[in-house]
Amino acid sequence: MPEPSGQSGQTVPMTVTTPLSRRSLVTETVLVLGVSLGASAVYSVLQLVDKLTQQVALNQQTTTMNSSVTPDRPWLDLAYQLARIVLPLVPVALALHLLRRERPDAHHAIGADLRRPGQDLLRGLALAAAVGLPGLALYAVAKALGANTTVAAANLTDHWWTVPVLVLAAAQNAVLEEVVMIGYLFTRWRQAGWSLPAVVATSALIRGSYHLYQGFGGFVGNIVMGLFFGWVYTRTKRVGPLVVAHTVLDVVAFVGYSLLKDHLAFLS
Repeated sequence: MPEPSGQSGQTVPMTVTTPLSRRSLVTETVLVLGVSLGASAVYSVLQLVDKLTQQVALNQQTTTMNSSVTPDRPWLDLAYQLARIVLPLVPVALALHLLRRERPDAHHAIGADLRRPGQDLLRGLALAAAVGLPGLALYAVAKALGANTTVAAANLTDHWWTVPVLVLAAAQNAVLEEVVMIGYLFTRWRQAGWSLPAVVATSALIRGSYHLYQGFGGFVGNIVMGLFFGWVYTRTKRVGPLVVAHTVLDVVAFVGYSLLKDHLAFLS
């Protein structure tokens, strides 16, 4: 069969997309995780080992998040914070790019779009309410049992940009985790022939592992959250509500801690 010709009479080669093998699909996911949340999981395990081998009990240690880098130079500190927000989004772009090679509308297929803003917002708020209070209770129990550190969720110096940066950091966490851990991995592992329960469980386990730096409470709590979010995604096929819920949870944690840490003793 001759190749089709262009208007100039030149032969235009036909493009044939070869489906990726199961091994290639899994290898691709390992590489994407290796430059994103998988690497965070490795460092998280090392940080937990560091905490467990110290002479201080785990629940007497503090895990700091969203800390200033150069508190004496606010303009440079802001630049650092923005870099911390933008650069982790590169793996999100990579994951979507890889999915779009086979399906140009892949972002629509996983619900990483703005087609249903009202529905995504309402579902996200409901999910945040369902996860937030049990999560806080689990954190308190784990800390009381000596299985978790005190989490200092926001430690930026006080500037005009402090709250906006914390909100952006919350949104970045949500987009990175939900698009990669749910939308991308669920798609690729299902294409590789994994069963749905195996996909949901593996994704949730990885989610828990990169929160081990907080202690075992953070590990267990995020596994439960991952299982719940994974189940919701299998029903809705949209990561949008998950991003909204995750953003709300982190905004409450980051901004709430920043505003209340000097007024509520149990936060310190």
